[in-house]
Amino acid sequence: MTVDVLVRNNVKILGKGSQTIVFAHGFGCDQDMWRYIVPAFLEQYRIVLFDYVGSGQSQINDYDALKYNKLSGYAQDVLEIMEALKLRDVIFVGHSISSMIGMLASIQAPHYFRNIIMLGPSPRYLNDLPHYYGGFERQDIDELLEMMQLNFIGWASYLAPIVMQNPERKDLTEELEKSFCSRDPHIARQFAEVTFLSDCRIELEQVSVPTLILQCSDDIIAPVEVGDYLHSHLKNSRLQQMDARGHYPHLSQPEETIQFIKDYLASA
Repeated sequence: MTVDVLVRNNVKILGKGSQTIVFAHGFGCDQDMWRYIVPAFLEQYRIVLFDYVGSGQSQINDYDALKYNKLSGYAQDVLEIMEALKLRDVIFVGHSISSMIGMLASIQAPHYFRNIIMLGPSPRYLNDLPHYYGGFERQDIDELLEMMQLNFIGWASYLAPIVMQNPERKDLTEELEKSFCSRDPHIARQFAEVTFLSDCRIELEQVSVPTLILQCSDDIIAPVEVGDYLHSHLKNSRLQQMDARGHYPHLSQPEETIQFIKDYLASA
């Protein structure tokens, strides 16, 4: 069981500390996206990196379309990794949809978690006006999913610069586009559908783990209204506005991302 889980999710363990940080990547990415962040924590922490099934160097043959048709399937994998490594009181750093995956896992098994750090999180991407603004209408998401199905490469080249939001850093946009394109198109589309149509608002009140919400500037995926909503509905949460633009501050502004994480952990 242990070997299967660690191989399935391409788990890597680094660092020297006794306290563990688990870094969880977002949609269309893999663990390599944390490469600018991880070195800052190697001396003091044990670092766990992994790829969701269907991403990076995970075992794609283990992909189960039924299991991964809900975020709970990914949350189950997170818990299985923690159990396989016999982790407790973990600091979980999740980017984008991984924030919600980690949150769902923490509701199911809070003893695994000491803190959750959410980077660009959103509990609901679709608008539910007038009570909730997520940033997208259903038609927007349907068109995005249709584009993925009809022209996967075109979808990647269209979306990457919009979500990266750092036009002067073409290298970052190109890296993200390449990451998108490296996914299996069918798996990527299902993950996108599960992500963008998810609704975790009702679960927010069940969260007991202290949480840091890192809110990016000019983030089309998770606008400021979403960060405010999360902060108001997550007890024991802290909201931190970042200067970093776009949805990938761990790539575009790693120094600021590192500093906010370290400041939070020092105060927590």
